[in-house]
Amino acid sequence: MTALLADHVLSTGIGSWPGTDMADAIAIAFGEAPELPYLPELPGRGPHGQLVGRTTALLAGLSVDLQPAGWRLTDGSSREHRVARSTLRSDLDLLEELAQGYAGRFKLSAAGPWTLAATMERPRGDRVLADSGARRDLGQSLTQGLGDLTEELQRRLPDLDLVVQVDEPLLPAVLAGSVPTASGFSRHRVVDLPEASGAYRQLVDRLGSVPLAVHCCAAGTPVALLHQAGVRALALDLDQLTTGDWDVLGAALEAGLVLGLGALPTDRAWSADQVAQRALVPLRALGLDPALLTGRLVLTPACGLAGQTAAAAVQSLRTVRQAAAILTEQLTD
Repeated sequence: MTALLADHVLSTGIGSWPGTDMADAIAIAFGEAPELPYLPELPGRGPHGQLVGRTTALLAGLSVDLQPAGWRLTDGSSREHRVARSTLRSDLDLLEELAQGYAGRFKLSAAGPWTLAATMERPRGDRVLADSGARRDLGQSLTQGLGDLTEELQRRLPDLDLVVQVDEPLLPAVLAGSVPTASGFSRHRVVDLPEASGAYRQLVDRLGSVPLAVHCCAAGTPVALLHQAGVRALALDLDQLTTGDWDVLGAALEAGLVLGLGALPTDRAWSADQVAQRALVPLRALGLDPALLTGRLVLTPACGLAGQTAAAAVQSLRTVRQAAAILTEQLTD
């Protein structure tokens, strides 16, 4: 897990970024999140640049098309799917060019297996979530695709110390049985915990030495399930965490989990001091060794920054970087 450990609090972005210029976005990620830069997601480029559309470019052995209701599994790839794949290829080429000479941590992101299953449709309608076989096939395809991506980047840029983040905003809804069916009149059945956990275990096994992080900005993230499945880091929205969540997180941090703490809300401007203080209060209440905390913390915005202006997004990354330095100092006082 060396890619995620440090002797001070790190900072990074979650993934999404305003605009359509990938070269500029990558350069900003390296400049403003220098200790954990990442390949940004640019939803402004269209459906193929958004979370699910971009992830379809990684799916191994599956074809998809884009319907008014969203992305759907099909027998042959549509033009939109081909655009998603070619755009990802172009992004990786840009990354290879711009990352020359860089050695250190680097984060890749994609939609997670349960958000994909709750979002994508089967060929004959309704969500993949409704069919256990389709869920299995989609999870295996994503696992293979992410494994292939990390192996490709390790060949292209061997000095990168990779981390893979899967975004799971719908995971709590999947586990609660609250994802609506296509008709909207009922809800998909709850996925059994062993199946939910197994999707992450197979990802962990496929990625090998590359740490897997799960980002969820919704309430009710199953911290214990994810940690026990081998997930090495969780990125969570501070405002969604309950006292019970913090109790579980404290034990998980002692057991080696890395916490990405979304301490910067994205609804208005916050100072670095305010962000550091928001994080400091619950962290001190855990009663853990400060050296353990500083080595296993990453400060982030609460969610992606695509809804902000470019200038505000840059300032957000600067704010969490400054807050990380302040938090390191305060925790060790």
